Amino acid sequence: MENTESKKQPSPQTAWIGGVAFTFLIALLGYLLAMVPGFDRVGQLACAIIIAVFYRQIFGYPEAIRSGIAFATKRLLRAAIILYGLKLNIDTVLSDGLGLLLRDAGVIVFAIFATIWLAKVFKADKNISLLLGVGTGVCGAAAIAAVAPIVKAKDEDTAIGVGIIALMGTVFAIVYTILRPVLPLDAIEYGVWSGSSLHEVAHVALAGAPAGDEGLAIALLAKLGRVFLLVPLCFIFIAFMKRKNKENDAENTKIEFPWFLVGFIIVSILGSYVFGHSIPVSDSVMNGVFTLTTWLLTAAMVGLGLNVSLKDLRTRAIRPLAAMTVTSIALSVIVYFIV
Repeated sequence: MENTESKKQPSPQTAWIGGVAFTFLIALLGYLLAMVPGFDRVGQLACAIIIAVFYRQIFGYPEAIRSGIAFATKRLLRAAIILYGLKLNIDTVLSDGLGLLLRDAGVIVFAIFATIWLAKVFKADKNISLLLGVGTGVCGAAAIAAVAPIVKAKDEDTAIGVGIIALMGTVFAIVYTILRPVLPLDAIEYGVWSGSSLHEVAHVALAGAPAGDEGLAIALLAKLGRVFLLVPLCFIFIAFMKRKNKENDAENTKIEFPWFLVGFIIVSILGSYVFGHSIPVSDSVMNGVFTLTTWLLTAAMVGLGLNVSLKDLRTRAIRPLAAMTVTSIALSVIVYFIV
């Protein structure tokens, strides 16, 4: 009997390849679903997570290919974050956006602490709420993915956080575009408002487009400042976790240094000062890398989504969602009045 069962198990190589391929298959389905009217506003990332979550509930976790899925969840995720550094133009932030950096720092601090405080008020899951606060303040899914391993978040909590931030960020971006014609803001002011308060770079691009090229440029600049602050924020979390573990004498919870952040910094420097300067790189190549980044991130999120139990989602996600929504609304209002 044991021999029969062992024959049914795929080899380690087959399991690894099959798991990685499976995450990309779900990512492809998410990409196709995102083309459907209505779902096109949600985006590929959120669509893929939704499909992965429902697959888990209907068919269960595909244990036979767990190793490949785990690889996608951790390794491909870190690769995506490293490549995400190309979206950050350090020179632009430092030369034109130093004033915005202070505002961006304020946004991040407010988003994190407000979400944590509201989580206590709503008696929400503190781990999911922390991730949502980071995603709201910094840069959505990428920020959640970067901070999650540092704070020892469960894969399921990370997936829930990413799904919520992708969905609600899209809703807020659409609301911004609807409000744009009736708001007494010029293009620059609207750009600063959207770039300083919306969740993801894609959300900022969506909301900033109606303000024209100038408004969109300042919106992305404001957003890049928040992305720039992701690295120091992660190191703050590392210091906090080390201190917390030391106080609790938790020697077995040693914080692993997030080397992928070093890669993020190096790629950011290369993208800002080398590629397109010392080394000519065409726009098509850069767009290709950005597309690859999106697919790697989506495949990684599929792996996280497969760890989600809808029973837990229903009982654990509603209150963090409420806390994050109230924080996002408050952030939008506050930034609007200080623009």
